[in-house]
Amino acid sequence: MLVRMWMTETVKTVEPQTPILDALHLMKEQHFRRLPVLDKKGTLVGLVTESDIKTAAPPRKKGASVWEITEQMTHMTVEDVMTLAEDLITVSPNEPVEEAALQMHRNKIGSLLVLDDEKLVGIITESDVLEVLMELMGVQRGGTRLTLEILNRPGALTQALNILKQHDVNILSIVTCRHCSENPRHGVIVIRLDLADWHGILKSLKDEAIEVLDVREATKG
Repeated sequence: MLVRMWMTETVKTVEPQTPILDALHLMKEQHFRRLPVLDKKGTLVGLVTESDIKTAAPPRKKGASVWEITEQMTHMTVEDVMTLAEDLITVSPNEPVEEAALQMHRNKIGSLLVLDDEKLVGIITESDVLEVLMELMGVQRGGTRLTLEILNRPGALTQALNILKQHDVNILSIVTCRHCSENPRHGVIVIRLDLADWHGILKSLKDEAIEVLDVREATKG
């Protein structure tokens, strides 16, 4: 799966000369936490966040009113507080979505602007990455969810899948994790199956010495 499959293409933007209070109002109104900044040619020049604006607010001096602080902020523009484009971490629309997730995790940021030939084409956020996780895990497909522990060796996954094939059951999703077991020689797989009666499959798995860590029926989201 690629970034372009999950990113938001229609992105609200502001110009460098936009007053920061106008930018903050737009964020509140649209439920955004960040806005890309484009110049009049449509070139990305920066990113402004809700945190940037709040940090830019002058410290409230003793006796100063909210009106006085607001008055000071009315003279500030997005250009005064934004992060410059050259300092932003961005991603290509054709990058694997897990690479975008890795960049967010490593850099402790909640979103990445998506650039194609230096042109802004979208934004991908931590919420989008959570949607990817839900899709991979088949959360909204219902069925039966099995968590199995298998040997971390070639052919072990095939062995488990062959058992499912013998029961003529459709696999809705499958995810593997090499480091989820306390035993370093074992791996864990989570399989979501399109069936309700899973007792026969459990017996077949146990007969082949495949440990079933968890089984539960799920409803469609």
